[in-house]
Amino acid sequence: MTRGALTSFDIGSPAPHRRPREDPPIDPVAVERGLALARAKRRARIEHKQELRRARIRFLFLLLGLVLLTLFIALSIWQKIQDVFGL
Repeated sequence: MTRGALTSFDIGSPAPHRRPREDPPIDPVAVERGLALARAKRRARIEHKQELRRARIRFLFLLLGLVLLTLFIALSIWQKIQDVFGL
């Protein structure tokens, strides 16, 4: 046996030491801009929910009006049919 077959190669070297990361500088304008954006999104979400609620109510009133109009027309036509044919 040769000696080279029994030796192992170096597996790896230790990882280099890195300096601890410093916190990035904080931009106060960016913070205020982010807060304003969050407030605007929240306000838009609330307004959207309110508008959906109003739209549902308008739809239900319109549907109710159409049903009442249909009943009125149907009863009027039925009355005319009764008058004409004597039912």
